[in-house]
Amino acid sequence: MPRRTRLNLADVPQHIIQRGNNRQATFFAEEDYRFYLDCLLEAARKYDCQIYAYVLMTNHVHLLASAPQRYALSRMMQHLGRRFVRHINRVYQRSGTLWEGRFKASLVDTEIYFLRCLRYIECNPVRARMVADPADYRWSSYRAHALGLPDKLVVAHEQYERLGETDGERQSAYRALFRSELALTELNEIRDTVNCGWPLGGERFRDEIERALARTARPPKRGRPARSVMAQGEPFGS
Repeated sequence: MPRRTRLNLADVPQHIIQRGNNRQATFFAEEDYRFYLDCLLEAARKYDCQIYAYVLMTNHVHLLASAPQRYALSRMMQHLGRRFVRHINRVYQRSGTLWEGRFKASLVDTEIYFLRCLRYIECNPVRARMVADPADYRWSSYRAHALGLPDKLVVAHEQYERLGETDGERQSAYRALFRSELALTELNEIRDTVNCGWPLGGERFRDEIERALARTARPPKRGRPARSVMAQGEPFGS
């Protein structure tokens, strides 16, 4: 079965995840993390992409990004992937693929889901029990958002700017978002949408995408068609 074409719109943020082949490691030393971030910055500038959040885990990467051109993020990821794989293969005298096929991506509704997706991305090291506090992890955008540390990669999104009138207010409000964990239903929704390529957002967001792209933005309904109310003798649903 041919793979489904990604839902892709200009200026709409995308949650991107790319995993190592067979879930194997993609970063082996500090220099690898630094080189990846340098390559990401170069690729983002080359294709005019905005990086709002990132985390580099041992065997996968999460990004939250957008671009004014519809396919610019794909070009950015291709450019980044080629440079980074060449680096890893040369340094560690290996050959072959590093990543598990093409990256996965999900369009993100900025009104409700944007900050939730930021929290999901930057809390990855905590959920993986690598650190107790996201500020303790070096390879993410959390310290730029929460502590104001300089990060040439990170672009402040409008939803982040709305957290306060000053840098200090925004950083304090952002830290407060991390005092509680995302609900399991929220975690599962973010995981499911990015893994399956469906939008992360409400019905109106999906309607807007369908109008813009003239294609469905909802997963197909599963199961056998329900019998009629008359035949079933009870209301639809559960």
